[in-house]
Amino acid sequence: MKAVCWYGANDVRVENVPDPSIQQPTDVVIRVTSTAICGSDLHLVDGFMPTMEKGDILGHEPMGIVEEVGPAVKTLARGDRVVVPFNVACGDCFFCKKTLFSACDRSNSAEGRELSKKAMGYPAGGALGYSHMLGGYAGGQAQYLRVPYADVGAFKINADPGT
Repeated sequence: MKAVCWYGANDVRVENVPDPSIQQPTDVVIRVTSTAICGSDLHLVDGFMPTMEKGDILGHEPMGIVEEVGPAVKTLARGDRVVVPFNVACGDCFFCKKTLFSACDRSNSAEGRELSKKAMGYPAGGALGYSHMLGGYAGGQAQYLRVPYADVGAFKINADPGT
């Protein structure tokens, strides 16, 4: 598939990369139909955000069609149209139960949480396409995207945009 990849400050390229796949039972894979460029993406492009690695796929806030569904996903099915926010959240930890999804205890590694605490003042959860400090997840400026914890992180919307 094609994806927008980071290679350094002011060095962003469209590259051929492997298609994502289901890695956990709670994942879905979507075919991205549109995606936004967020102002926070500029912090990646200009090199301000630490812990990026060459080849990281950028982007968050995509919309798409569910193509593959992990066996533990309860709220989504193949063919559903979804919008995906940037946070990766389990929905079950202390922070998620308080709807503090950006602080999810389970969506980022212990190392990432410690790095984010130093950089941002609190131990952050994961985020799509936004550095290894926030989980190292591939982003949505791509043809396909793996969405972890899909029952929490992918919101089903009307199949017909006119309704």
